[in-house]
Amino acid sequence: MMASNTATMGNLPRGIGICTTIPDILYLPELVFGGLVWILVACTLVVPANPQAWVMFVSLFCFSMTFIWMVMFFCGTHNNRGSWAAADFAYHGIAAFFYLSASVALAKVTLEIKETTPLNSRNYKLDISAVVFSYVATLLYFIHTIFSAIRWKSF
Repeated sequence: MMASNTATMGNLPRGIGICTTIPDILYLPELVFGGLVWILVACTLVVPANPQAWVMFVSLFCFSMTFIWMVMFFCGTHNNRGSWAAADFAYHGIAAFFYLSASVALAKVTLEIKETTPLNSRNYKLDISAVVFSYVATLLYFIHTIFSAIRWKSF
């Protein structure tokens, strides 16, 4: 019943099927890497705080919404309608855009810190890790967006 590739997807998965279909299998890595960004940015002390506030907003928003979205798919609230496939595409597209903007802001702040902080400092290492995980999360959301668009068009 559940397709494991996007070419034959006309149904939205429910239950454990979200762990076996593309793009829904990406929910868990999105949660892991988004959570790591959230934790790492929360552990650092950075001036200016404004770009970091955007990064925290994006990571918290996307973590919360992805978890809620995953639970909704798991519980089968979507009733296998094409509008849910379109909403999945729209959400992941917005999340990818948000994460890209947050990743760029975080990388900029990290480069500015590099000039004033020793390279072996704890905050700098945490920021580098956060930048890497933020770009990985961006890539995961982007891939999810592409596969969600393919699934949406197959409805």
